[in-house]
Amino acid sequence: MYVLCAPCVLDPYLRADGITKPADLEAFRKVLDRCRHFGIEVVPLPCPETAYLGRPRPPGTFVEHLDTPGFRAVLDQMEEEVRKDIAARGLPLFIVGVDSSPCCGVNQTWYDTRVPGRGAFLSRFPEIEAIDVYDFARYRIYFAAPLFNEAERAFNRQVRDLLEEHWYEVYLPQEVGDDGASRDMGDRRQIFETHVEALREVDAVVAVIDGADADSGTSWEMGYAAGLGIPVVALRTDFRRAGPCEHVNLMLEESAEVVTDTADLIAAVRRVLVSGVRDEGEKPHPL
Repeated sequence: MYVLCAPCVLDPYLRADGITKPADLEAFRKVLDRCRHFGIEVVPLPCPETAYLGRPRPPGTFVEHLDTPGFRAVLDQMEEEVRKDIAARGLPLFIVGVDSSPCCGVNQTWYDTRVPGRGAFLSRFPEIEAIDVYDFARYRIYFAAPLFNEAERAFNRQVRDLLEEHWYEVYLPQEVGDDGASRDMGDRRQIFETHVEALREVDAVVAVIDGADADSGTSWEMGYAAGLGIPVVALRTDFRRAGPCEHVNLMLEESAEVVTDTADLIAAVRRVLVSGVRDEGEKPHPL
């Protein structure tokens, strides 16, 4: 089990001078942490820009520095090397790229201006899914759900396992001391503070809102996350409806993406975690 990865994620000094921000380094670190946590081998792609332009090098677009027969020959050679490696290893899970790199961009790339689509190198592997480094760095999930009986706790573990199968790290309150009816005042405060601290650190919340009405604790956790700007996916497998236009409480629905089947959960989590286009100004994306 492995991913192909833009080489600058492992070695930021491969990038052009002056372009790497602290947020980039943090995203690179989280990508590597996620792979270590789930035992995913990280195989770096070769760096066509460094092979062709060397380092250090100034920023620039594809048209400015790379739109040449010589660079296309470098891409041909490196594609051949990567395909030989894939033939030996098997297909990777996906490629982790870096928007808006001229070579390793996933959703956008700097050609002469910023345009949608993959960079020059990643576009040579259209059959392999690609994920932007910022999106793959978002993987920590708080699981909000009722946990007051064995059926509820078993369902929570089932959904947690599903999320972990897709390489999400899940905070499950019932496994962090919040699993019994016998609590004194000290336990109550500690449980509350532990959960709140966890909520502040995650990238998304998955909340189970089954029942005639959603569990009050789960509702609080959803509202707290929404107030922090943390995306929420609400899972409602209960076929009862609160009204002709609502599965459950309107305020909960409008603060979350609601799915009605666990089969749709992973796709919804990925949607809410996708960062979209980050505003990097109008300067050409550097190499």
